[in-house]
Amino acid sequence: MAQVTEYKPGTFCWLELATTDSAGAKKFYTELFGWAAIDVPAGPGMIYTMLQLNGQNIGALYQMGDREKGLPPHWASYVSVANADESAEKARSLGGAVVMAPFDVMDIGRMSLIADPTGATFSLWQAGKSIGATVVNQPGAPTWNELSTTDTKAAGDFYTKLFGWTSEEMNMGPAGQYTIFKNGDRGAGGMYKITPEMGGMPPMWWGYFAVEDCDSTAARVTELGGVVMEQPKDIPGVGRFAIIQDLQGTGVAFIKLNNPEL
Repeated sequence: MAQVTEYKPGTFCWLELATTDSAGAKKFYTELFGWAAIDVPAGPGMIYTMLQLNGQNIGALYQMGDREKGLPPHWASYVSVANADESAEKARSLGGAVVMAPFDVMDIGRMSLIADPTGATFSLWQAGKSIGATVVNQPGAPTWNELSTTDTKAAGDFYTKLFGWTSEEMNMGPAGQYTIFKNGDRGAGGMYKITPEMGGMPPMWWGYFAVEDCDSTAARVTELGGVVMEQPKDIPGVGRFAIIQDLQGTGVAFIKLNNPEL
């Protein structure tokens, strides 16, 4: 088990599902990935459900409320930072928008919601009692984050300056260019440009979970009533992935990596 005790600043550390049906989402994902769902009171009328794999936190979900009316259900990606206030101000100075100003989540941590210059959102996370996911790169745990964007140049400039990432370009043949962001010597995330064939997809960060077998997991999605948007496909030298929608229409991806430590 690839357990984590701390995250270097600039590392994706948490995935969180905002859903219109928390009961339905819990049933779907626990049956798909073998997670346990632990409900935790989080203020008047709100339950925050911790998603666990073998007793380790790997993410969470919650029922969307009135303040999120009109927003589609979505998986949110969190990036670890040393100081949420300083990182939020830096994001603003680089052309991003501070959608939610930094605030304390009790003594668990401090967060801020940011939109990059192309409109994709992500959250900053300054750890308190919680660093985020405590296990990664194991079947059922988070393993990758990927940005689909309309402007790879603007997005690339923003993230490399905000987090100190470096970037490397990969030629994916007919699929076009793919950017690998690196945080030091470790992969931080990926990026690709949205094409007209993608049907007006908005800029967004995708979360990926690791799986033992991509094809059997995709088949299980269909059995559970979800939709396989992108059928299992090989990425040469990397692994085999699929993109799905759950019963509420939320998109998420999973992958069988050839080398899960990368």
